[in-house]
Amino acid sequence: MIEIEKILDYAIQHDASDIHFIHGLKPMVRIIRRLEEVEDTDVLTQEDMNEIYDYLVRGNIDKDTVFKETKKLDTSLEYDNLRFRVNISSSNDVPLFTLRIIKNELPRFEDLGVPDIVRRMTYQPQGLMLVTGKTNSGKTTTLSALIDEINQTQNKKILTLESPIEYKHTSKQSIIVQKEVGIGGDTLCYSDGVKNSLREDCDIIVVGEIRDKETMDAAIETAEAGHLVIGTLHTKSCAETIDRMINFYDISDQVTIKYLISSLLKLVISQRLLPGTDGKLALVPEVMVVDNIVAGLIRKDKISVSEIEDAIQSSSDKGSIGLINSIAQLFVDDRITLEQAKAQIEEKNIETLNRTIMQLRIKKNK
Repeated sequence: MIEIEKILDYAIQHDASDIHFIHGLKPMVRIIRRLEEVEDTDVLTQEDMNEIYDYLVRGNIDKDTVFKETKKLDTSLEYDNLRFRVNISSSNDVPLFTLRIIKNELPRFEDLGVPDIVRRMTYQPQGLMLVTGKTNSGKTTTLSALIDEINQTQNKKILTLESPIEYKHTSKQSIIVQKEVGIGGDTLCYSDGVKNSLREDCDIIVVGEIRDKETMDAAIETAEAGHLVIGTLHTKSCAETIDRMINFYDISDQVTIKYLISSLLKLVISQRLLPGTDGKLALVPEVMVVDNIVAGLIRKDKISVSEIEDAIQSSSDKGSIGLINSIAQLFVDDRITLEQAKAQIEEKNIETLNRTIMQLRIKKNK
């Protein structure tokens, strides 16, 4: 019989970010990006997996139905005054589980390493801001810390749409309404939640994930109607984010959508997390402020990744930060190694990285 709560306790005590239950393996935890077996545990049997399923679903018929029909389920768990984001999927017809530990205390926005231009952009009365990155790049933490910063400093009504709700916010200077997306939640899908926000007198709408055309349509419509929409996308760079947004649409609609994006999009931050030399994770941000130059590039017939990257590099006076600059700065500050720095960029950009490092060292030593 598996002692599930003993494994949860182990993960909490060792400051793990994730817990993995996979049939045929011992329970695993991820600590500063490394996967490690949980001490004093046995290989998980099919009976163990069924027991974990019952523990996490807790007899909820709606959740059980969703998993049986779709072979996947996103839900949450509360244990020991902590929340866990839970994903249940299937392998060889046996359920497997990934749990993300959500810390109760949000880090302060200024401690995350996110450039201050991102915070300043939240004072825009309307438009679209995007926080992007691959899975496990810290998007949710950045988004939640940004919401908390707005909550403490601005008088707004903020609506968040999340699947599931991770950080629970308490209204401070702002009013915060959090809605869970999905069957059995507060709204069935992101697009419905965004559309309904138009009737809820919101100033800021936070979309946990823009994953389809319908949600993108709703986000653009809401921004156009005079609201600030902050969302996330699973893309690895600012340029790729633009490409993804446009490719949600048929070719016949792309000219129109390019003009809308170029006028409504205010900022994109694309972030990565690397194991730092101090044993902590280091945030690597790329920031694109959408000025007239970037807007013009978005409206062109064909999106050029290199042109957008060049525009970001040359717009540092407006708050944009290129990926190479961020990586070079982390190396100069002894936060990451040179090998890590080089691994984050293409071979053709190594010379640019070396040149940027040299410039930053000269500036630092003045």
